[in-house]
Amino acid sequence: MKKLLSVLSLFLLGYLGYAQSDGLPQNPEPGKCYVKCTTPDEFNTETVTVEVRPAYKVLKVIPAKYKWVTEKVMVKEPSKKYIYHPATYKTIKVPYVKKEASKTYKVIPAQLGNDSKEIEVFPKTAHWEYSSYKQCASGNPDDCKTLCYVEKPAVYKTVPIKTLVHDASTEEVPINQVDGYYLKKVIDQPARVEEVEIPAQYATIKRQVVDVPAKVVEETVPAKTVEVKKQVLVKKGGVSVWKEIDCGLVKPNRLNIHWPLNSAKLTPQAKREIDRVLIPLLKNNPGTRIELSSHTDSRGSKAYNKRLSQMRADAIKNYLISKGIAPSRIISVGYGEERLLNNCSDGVPCSEAQHQQNRRTEYRIINAQ
Repeated sequence: MKKLLSVLSLFLLGYLGYAQSDGLPQNPEPGKCYVKCTTPDEFNTETVTVEVRPAYKVLKVIPAKYKWVTEKVMVKEPSKKYIYHPATYKTIKVPYVKKEASKTYKVIPAQLGNDSKEIEVFPKTAHWEYSSYKQCASGNPDDCKTLCYVEKPAVYKTVPIKTLVHDASTEEVPINQVDGYYLKKVIDQPARVEEVEIPAQYATIKRQVVDVPAKVVEETVPAKTVEVKKQVLVKKGGVSVWKEIDCGLVKPNRLNIHWPLNSAKLTPQAKREIDRVLIPLLKNNPGTRIELSSHTDSRGSKAYNKRLSQMRADAIKNYLISKGIAPSRIISVGYGEERLLNNCSDGVPCSEAQHQQNRRTEYRIINAQ
């Protein structure tokens, strides 16, 4: 027994040494949970005077004074006008070649005559022939055979043919020229322009002229300042430390949010739940990160449930960001119908209460980066 305790003690000491060297919490207590947080920056508040409006000048214009004068002015300049006389025309006949002289050709076809030619279609031949001798004394016909050398004359055939009496030729035939004429209008008297002088026109007008010029009066407005409080960084954060937290926050915790049907819009009740649970958790534990997960029941398509649950998780994330929580501290995930808490999957008959059990939005703390 003592030997077993010694072995366990050595194992525990080795594990604790490994955990500390690996950046894990030092001196952890059994049954406790820890989260790795990033320490925030520390600031001091200082008051500075800011010139929100510089000194400037106000300029006041005193308008000019006018008086009336009478003047004779030209209201229409002298000019010229031009009277156009168009050209006159006369008609003449212009001869032209309507069809040029040319030539064509008359074809005289070839003339053929009749004749014939004798062709040897089979040559003269000779060969041996056997025949029985009629006056043979033997009763066996094969004993009396005669052999004769027979000659056959050649075979001829007369073939009718055509002969060329004279070949085809052409005879030139002239084509006479055809003359014609067209009517053309030519200028009899060219166009001309007659120039006529137009005199200027005058009128009497009244106009205002400056009697006393305008002037500017200058006035100086003093600068305006305000006091502004600003945050001055006195200690840089960003150090990873381990902080003890409630173990229940490490596991998914259900938010009391009831989403409207087919909607990802936060209701006033949902915003009050976020203000009550998530805002204090994140502000009291700077550097921690949370995961927001939204789930649906199995009714509807998987793709639709996935999109709807993601939109709902994102709606909570965006609300937290509007309250000053850094986006890097929030992970929003829509699981759709992937993580049912009971057997109410597709095709399984379930009560509304059983489906309601799967329609939930949860949060849990995860290690800070």
